[in-house]
Amino acid sequence: MTINFNNVYLKVAATVAGKDEKEGSFGKLYDRTYDDYYTGCKTFEQSEMKMIDDSVTIALNKANLKIDNIDVIIGADLSNQVTANSYSSIKFNRPYIGLYNACASMCEEFIVGASLLQDEGIKNILLNVSSHNMTAERQFRNPVEYGCPKPKRSTFTVTGAASSIITNEKTNIKVSSVSIGTTTDLGVTDVYDMGSVMAPSAARTIYEHLTETNTTVDDYDLILTGDLGVYGKEILKEYMKETYDIDLKNKHEDSACIIYDRKNQPQVKAGGSGPACLALVTYCDVLNKMKNGKLKKVLLVATGALMSPTMNNQKLSIPSISHAVTLEVVK
Repeated sequence: MTINFNNVYLKVAATVAGKDEKEGSFGKLYDRTYDDYYTGCKTFEQSEMKMIDDSVTIALNKANLKIDNIDVIIGADLSNQVTANSYSSIKFNRPYIGLYNACASMCEEFIVGASLLQDEGIKNILLNVSSHNMTAERQFRNPVEYGCPKPKRSTFTVTGAASSIITNEKTNIKVSSVSIGTTTDLGVTDVYDMGSVMAPSAARTIYEHLTETNTTVDDYDLILTGDLGVYGKEILKEYMKETYDIDLKNKHEDSACIIYDRKNQPQVKAGGSGPACLALVTYCDVLNKMKNGKLKKVLLVATGALMSPTMNNQKLSIPSISHAVTLEVVK
């Protein structure tokens, strides 16, 4: 399902990132980076909360706004009960919505936020996404202290947070449409093979978006997915050709494949993952290129593996969801 908007714009965005991300491809572009996983806090969960606080502060300063100018906050992360964002929302003291669609949460936030902006009484909405390598690995697989070896197809959860403010006040970047994805399940049970899990749902969302908007791959300067990893990226291309007869050509990139320097960071295996992965790449790299005129129309496709350790232990497969957002440069 695709929804078009005429009055939704991206005002500002802020990014904060961990030590591995600092050493990655965009280390110099983040608004703030940290040198360890604790970021000066006692626990990893509190560290993620601090990152959210920092990214919100930076975003508000960029927009020259106070927290009271924000009508609604939407937050998403990987932790149970959306813990990091829910606890951070106490400090912000603004109307709050917590969302969960795993790594697809960034675009899910745009869907909900853009819809809320159709209410004349709502002017500014703050979107927060975050993830932390240590909390995610402990929750979904094994604590890193366990020392469990990982296969090459596995991805590395990004440590970072990103905040953006969408508004009905006109800016140079418009949120022109969103596409709500449909849950897909092709029977994959491997908790390390997220690329195989998510590629089919990404393909379906891209196909449905192009069909419903009457556009083609050539109408976009970039189709950026996140986060399939190097193997999932190739699966997506092949799946698009075989299932939908669509060639992504050279228009496609995946945030998981480019957020790290994989040659010098072997620990990341097939690339990045986590709700913050696509957001960090989009806000620090894609937006810069849009502002510099290198990109004019971008399709963001956030991919999420709806994995539950409980259900996986019951031998059930892993479903996936992907949502899309179109950003356009306007005058």
